[in-house]
Amino acid sequence: MPRSDSAIGRAVQRLATTRGFAATGPKLLPPVDRLLNKITGGRVVLSQMLVPSIVLTTTGRKTGQPRKAPMAALPVDGGFLVVGSNFGKENHPAWTANLIANPEATATFKGEDIPVVAHLLDPDEKAKVWPDLLRIWPAWTKYTERSGRDLRVFKLERANP
Repeated sequence: MPRSDSAIGRAVQRLATTRGFAATGPKLLPPVDRLLNKITGGRVVLSQMLVPSIVLTTTGRKTGQPRKAPMAALPVDGGFLVVGSNFGKENHPAWTANLIANPEATATFKGEDIPVVAHLLDPDEKAKVWPDLLRIWPAWTKYTERSGRDLRVFKLERANP
């Protein structure tokens, strides 16, 4: 299985940081990932070939409906760190606003649905974990530069049963 630091992983990251990919990737990859994840009972997400990945189910802040977003995630302390990169586009991804409005969500990881509560990291908290996040996906540096915004980072902690 390739990793983000393999030759294939580095090539994918170079592609992922292009403007062309920013325009097409968000339209193609998430729907394919959601379908693949559904077909495999939550066990497979394309991006997991390069980085640890989850499908995050949030509650739409406007609709109240469940919204699924596949994404890279760094497993930590029984939960996950996730980055609202939106492929380096200038706007924050919708799932980040959903978490701010309602921090209760579900992370599907390797076929397990894990109830989580999201915490938006403050600048000091983010600074502490940012190097660890860049180890799994260095392209977030380019996404930050291209987007001109401070990428939101959340810690998803397991909810109390």
